[in-house]
Amino acid sequence: QVQLVESGGGLVQAGGSLRLSCAASGRTATSYAMGWFRQAPGKEREFVGQISWSGNTYYADSVKGRFTTSRDNAKNTVYLQMNSLKPEDTAVYYCAAAYGSGWATKFDYWGQGTQVTVSS
Repeated sequence: QVQLVESGGGLVQAGGSLRLSCAASGRTATSYAMGWFRQAPGKEREFVGQISWSGNTYYADSVKGRFTTSRDNAKNTVYLQMNSLKPEDTAVYYCAAAYGSGWATKFDYWGQGTQVTVSS
């Protein structure tokens, strides 16, 4: 199993930036894909982006061009750089992991979430 801990959330003005981190521990010697999700109050959880073990990425249309995910496998840490933030980006952000070297269609392990609030 892998345990995930997010950090880096906070309050930022619209147009600002934040970088989230997701540190993995446990069974990290096996390749795994990482995903980012978010859930705003009263809304369903939505996909934000994913990064494969080798570093390939893809994103939801709502964040494409503004958010970038990256990973440092030596540190077992994944990052989500969020630029040009908008009030509608306000949500609890979660990282998630799925073992495998390709894209994940289902994530089995989740972090506790970190709050991101963007003020207008």
